Amino acid sequence: MLRIGDFSKLSRISIRMLRHYDEIGLLIPESIDDFTGYRYYSEAQLPLAGRINALKDMGFSLASVSEILKSYDNPEALKKYLLFKKTEVREQAEETNRRLILIETAIKRLGKGDKVMNYNVTLKELTERYVASVRKIIPSYEQEGMLWHTLVTETMPLNIKDGEPCYTLAIFHDGEYKEKDVDVEVQKSVKGKYKNTKNVVFKTMPPVQIASATYKGSYDKIGEVNQVVANWVSDNGYEFNGLAFNIYHVSPHETQNPEEWVTEVCYPVRKK
Repeated sequence: MLRIGDFSKLSRISIRMLRHYDEIGLLIPESIDDFTGYRYYSEAQLPLAGRINALKDMGFSLASVSEILKSYDNPEALKKYLLFKKTEVREQAEETNRRLILIETAIKRLGKGDKVMNYNVTLKELTERYVASVRKIIPSYEQEGMLWHTLVTETMPLNIKDGEPCYTLAIFHDGEYKEKDVDVEVQKSVKGKYKNTKNVVFKTMPPVQIASATYKGSYDKIGEVNQVVANWVSDNGYEFNGLAFNIYHVSPHETQNPEEWVTEVCYPVRKK
């Protein structure tokens, strides 16, 4: 019989963990002295300790280890556990690699003097939404307010209810910057169903994966933020998959102070 200290050395399991394994029923001492309370293990328990160590090294939790040990002598059952863990570890490795790429590209951009860390780019999905939409050719981007005026004016009699969440955004259909006669569509997510008006179309927009950056301040910064998001897309193995758009979280409708405006610059993307 081995005292707990000797078994700890042979099994490469700390005394603290051996006591914990005893408490949870994972590795119970062969005997416990009624008078001293000393725990004693047998050499025959070393293979079990080895199995526990091996499974922990693979990343299994103690709860999983306890379950796996019940079927350790069943190769098919053990194989299922290992295949599941293999998939999980591979996904974790891919996520770790993705984060490494993000860090490396940020470092490279900082070396070039980019303002990449001023704007945090995130990858997410914009869910399906029902919207009120107005799309027209307008003289310039600065006159986007014309479209919002039309949307508000024509929907006011309908008593439309805001969507949850309520997105107000502008989509730029030209696909490139233009000096004049720009094709812009504004949308507001709404709840319920409504009939189209003269200029307002109600429709359902499908979910879309986007790379986006949110910033606070005037619209003069949009070009700078666009560049940061575009660089992120290129550097991280994605490609553009649709028209760019801006989500206006705080707009001139809420405040006339440009320093309080909050805008999210969005690009639909997909993995190359």
